[in-house]
Amino acid sequence: MARVAVAEEELRAALITLKTENPTLGVVKTHTLLLEAHPTWAVSEKRVRKILQSEGLVATENAKDNGADPSIATPYPMSRLNKRLDVAKWSNKIKVHSFSPIKGKGLVATEKISEGEVVWREDPFILAPEWDMYDLQRSSMACAFCSTPLGNHSSLHLPCSASSPSTPCPAVFCKRLCRSQSERVHPLLCPARNPASIALLKFARSVEWMALHALAQCTSRLLLSSQRDDGTLHEDLQVVQGLAELGMEQRFRALRDKSTEPDRETWKKAHELYLWTFKSPKSPGDQKKLAKILKKPVPESIQRDLFEYDAFLRGLGRMSLNLEAHGGLYTLHSHLNHACMPNISVRHFDRHDALSRITVVARAEIEPGEELLITYVDPRSNYKERRKRLLEWGFGPCRCERCLVEEREAKTSTEESYELADELRAGLGLA
Repeated sequence: MARVAVAEEELRAALITLKTENPTLGVVKTHTLLLEAHPTWAVSEKRVRKILQSEGLVATENAKDNGADPSIATPYPMSRLNKRLDVAKWSNKIKVHSFSPIKGKGLVATEKISEGEVVWREDPFILAPEWDMYDLQRSSMACAFCSTPLGNHSSLHLPCSASSPSTPCPAVFCKRLCRSQSERVHPLLCPARNPASIALLKFARSVEWMALHALAQCTSRLLLSSQRDDGTLHEDLQVVQGLAELGMEQRFRALRDKSTEPDRETWKKAHELYLWTFKSPKSPGDQKKLAKILKKPVPESIQRDLFEYDAFLRGLGRMSLNLEAHGGLYTLHSHLNHACMPNISVRHFDRHDALSRITVVARAEIEPGEELLITYVDPRSNYKERRKRLLEWGFGPCRCERCLVEEREAKTSTEESYELADELRAGLGLA
């Protein structure tokens, strides 16, 4: 039977499907399986390897130089569905859809969405704001819960209930509701109630590590949920465990070809401070204060998922992957996938909760069944720079329509330059 050439995109789609169904297969076995599934295709093993490497589905040859197993696929973010998630709480026009193990989950429209339409509004699961806003919070000039700038003093502004002249806390809240809701996170990060947290937050600020700050906020919420009997712990765990995840070690394994070295000493220092804050404070006095907050034993499974070093690194990866640009972690927003020509945008419209509440707006008409997409990178960059930024977090090269068009244009331009150079050399008698 004669074999025929196959188009690039058709071959790419077939290989992605094969690797999704058989993630442990190497290049040779994937090539064999491809030809068995498509006996009329003429495809070389070299071409299969090139496409798999471009998609981040197999390690490059440089892996051998680093002592890694070249048959191991380049890591990519993993996620799972939150089966308890009630999307209708935010919108009746969208639903969660699971695409594949590699792409993961996303949001698709169930009804037509008009250009300019507000799709949903959402308050954060936790907020680790940008550092200028955090500094305002620490100087009592912004609400410690919703981040609203406070301006002039008002009788409506409320201090942290645990603050006193001997054990001050700078947290101030713009209204009673914010102070009440802050009890889901604030107590374990309050310098008056848990002084052991001071060093961790100071370290995160000094190195401007937003993911560490966010992980501290998230850990505080989970631990405080474990003290309640209303089912919030299970709900909060579902949110956190459903976030896309790529641990710090896995991330740097994906970057090994870029000569980027992980700063493991900083990681270990952060982990030490993290344990002092939430599990084993250094001083007996701090230990007693922590025990007053965490009166009920924290389940062993939760402690393993939070405090073991590998779990800590996975937690940092989760935060980095899922934080919105201004530092909020949002349950539904975290489901959004990337495109270099997004069809929605995330805004901070609400004047009162400007930096915490997000408003998701359609940039174009979205048809039923169409995926809702944002951009993870600066859309003004060229396709090579955009792909570089995405590769830093294991997403693989972007194959959106814009990137493919720019790639073809760049390739055509390069080929034309080579042809012109050949003609010039020939004209000069140098060919």
